[in-house]
Amino acid sequence: MGGMGLCAMVVLGGVAGWLASIVAGTNARMGLVANVLVGVLGSTVGGFVFRFFGGAGVTGFNVYSLLVSVVGACLVLLVAKKLFRF
Repeated sequence: MGGMGLCAMVVLGGVAGWLASIVAGTNARMGLVANVLVGVLGSTVGGFVFRFFGGAGVTGFNVYSLLVSVVGACLVLLVAKKLFRF
């Protein structure tokens, strides 16, 4: 996460996880903690994917990082839905 503080990482992860759960259709089944966990994990996954394709990963607390995190969180939820059938 670079120079992001823990609080900023949790807030960004929570928003990204919430937006991804809306996109993936799992919002009704997820709570605050699940949204934060999916969002933080999604930030890591999204950063890796974006860097793999030549882009920047999570660069701080900004709109670009939110986009990277939401994309990663959607990927995490897609895999989770396939593995756990929820």
